[in-house]
Amino acid sequence: MGIAHTGLDGRWLLLNQKYCDIVGHTREKLLERQCRDLTHPDDLEMSLENMRRLQAGETRSCSVEMRYLRAGGSYVWVRETWSQVREPSGAPKYFISILEEITERKQAEEGLEQSMAELARSNAELEQFGYVVSHDLQEPLRMVSSYLQLIARRYQDRLDGEANEFIAFAVDGATRMKKMITDLLAYSRVGKQKEGIAPIACETALNEARANLEAPITESSAEVSHDPLPTVVGNAHLLVHLFQNLIGNAIKFHGKEPPRIHVSATPDEQGWLFSVRDNGIGLKQEDADRIFLVFQRLHTRDEYPGTGIGLAICKKIVENHGGRIWVESEPGKGAAFHFTLPACGSGQEKPPVPGG
Repeated sequence: MGIAHTGLDGRWLLLNQKYCDIVGHTREKLLERQCRDLTHPDDLEMSLENMRRLQAGETRSCSVEMRYLRAGGSYVWVRETWSQVREPSGAPKYFISILEEITERKQAEEGLEQSMAELARSNAELEQFGYVVSHDLQEPLRMVSSYLQLIARRYQDRLDGEANEFIAFAVDGATRMKKMITDLLAYSRVGKQKEGIAPIACETALNEARANLEAPITESSAEVSHDPLPTVVGNAHLLVHLFQNLIGNAIKFHGKEPPRIHVSATPDEQGWLFSVRDNGIGLKQEDADRIFLVFQRLHTRDEYPGTGIGLAICKKIVENHGGRIWVESEPGKGAAFHFTLPACGSGQEKPPVPGG
């Protein structure tokens, strides 16, 4: 550490060698100067204000990050802590400062800030690209599908069975691609819905999701139950979509027994921990991370329909709300999807933490 005594006029009085090495000047040169002579212009006002507060007795010590001009013309970042020595009468006598060089840390922080800014810009551009591409691809794809179906209807009698089969394959491919584009568009829109954040009653969101899934629930004889659910801070449309995707996923991957799905919530340190449990086919725990990636599937389309993007949307919704999502499962023993959401803090107390 560099150590120095500084007079009330800001002139250096005593310095150890480490202080001289950090600042980059000889002891003789520093003893001829005032601190303000070598302080970066952007840091000068802050430095003078701290000295004033020390002399006025408003504080006993202060610590700041600032820059000093070195002999070669470059600036060195330092963390300097000042305190003041006073006369027995209480009058200010001189300052003692302790100096630590932090140039490497500041450069790392600046590099990190720049990288984060570039990453944010890249993500925004990628999100916009995905939205534009998925939106603009729908029209030509709709045209391809329409004309294939028109050919099938108009020339069905003139084509042999193999040609009709080829057309059916093409129509099916176009239909699946349209569904993938629609899901990709929904995925890209999740990050754009910044507005509409408000207290949301999760039971209301869950009931709306169940209403949207009325047909598959009836067809599969599924039973969807829940414990009392809390009010959280979020976007109502996205939370409905979250419950809808998780329940729909449980219905799709049910076993021999009718689907039994239960939704619960318990308070934790971050807010609320939700669980959506089912009695379905389950999955291997080594696949637990993979299923949240876009277009990643564990089964063929012949076994289970879908595009493999529903859980990726769930992950993006939860993370956009400041939470996280994961799954615990074993093959043949169902699955439990867990996710966290922030508690409703507006006018309400944070939920108690179990055992706290």
